[in-house]
Amino acid sequence: MKPNDSAVPDSSTPVKKSSRERKLTWFKRGVTVFFFIVIPLLLFTMVKNLDWQEVKQALQGYSSVTLLTGVGIAALSYFVFCSYDLLGRRYTGHKLPATQIYSLTFVCYAFNLNLGAWLGGIALRYRLYSRLGLEVGTITRILSISLITNWVGYMILAGAVFSLRLIELPGDWKIGVTTLQMIGIAMLVVAAAYLLACRFAKKRDWTIRGHEIVLPSLKLALMQATLGAANWSLMAALIYILLPEEAFYPSILGILLISSIAGVVTHIPAGLGVLEAIFIGLLQHQIPPGNLVAALIGYRAIYFLLPLAIACIVYLVLEKRAKTMRAGSGQVTGLRAQDESA
Repeated sequence: MKPNDSAVPDSSTPVKKSSRERKLTWFKRGVTVFFFIVIPLLLFTMVKNLDWQEVKQALQGYSSVTLLTGVGIAALSYFVFCSYDLLGRRYTGHKLPATQIYSLTFVCYAFNLNLGAWLGGIALRYRLYSRLGLEVGTITRILSISLITNWVGYMILAGAVFSLRLIELPGDWKIGVTTLQMIGIAMLVVAAAYLLACRFAKKRDWTIRGHEIVLPSLKLALMQATLGAANWSLMAALIYILLPEEAFYPSILGILLISSIAGVVTHIPAGLGVLEAIFIGLLQHQIPPGNLVAALIGYRAIYFLLPLAIACIVYLVLEKRAKTMRAGSGQVTGLRAQDESA
């Protein structure tokens, strides 16, 4: 996306929301409040009789090989995650080296997953990219291509898992298998429509709210779909290796995809409590709850907390480098001014 100053409305002019927009806003707030109330209640109901000794034994039962494999899967997932912004470089044409992009985006995604998208995914990305000399319009386009990459991959995977009925839902679930299958088919249609538009659309740019949206090429769109699907698959693989042998990988993947949407709806950082409630609710009759909780604790430690600890150190290094670069730039400017005056 590129900013179009001429299309930006005057900030002094109040913008009135339509009746439909107001209703949608209240609907979103209602859904969020609903999840904030229901998820903690569900989680409390499910774990109140949990055998925590069983959880402790399951955690102690993980071998060093399993844990190291989990760390390796997490590292590969973050590498794929950070590669989204390499597609952003290709899309926008900026010249930042890959090493800077990977270090910057690793920090952003680690903060994003733990503290929420507004802090890590948006605010931190704008701050760090702008310090490296990118304009706001370029950063916005990078952000847009990264978001689309994530959700195109999501829709392809979720569409395949849901439409093929690879998840066993409890009988008391409001959303039945058939409904979930229709949702999956709809997701595949949307993903296919995006790819077809990237290939065949004659009009390739639109201006929406002062920003120009340009469709990428089909090659770039296919790379988006591949990277997005690969990242979600790796996240599910990490949970899968921490579960007992009777776990079914496609089912684990589908449940992770369902819980991720619930986490987005509730705006709870890291989906804390949401992930656990949905996994326990859907798998407690197939896998002992103690093993489930142990696997999810391990997943959070490996995929969320460990990268966050590393990201905090990397962030301090990036800030120090940016400060040094600014100081050096200021000294050069001062010397040039003295030369010109002389």
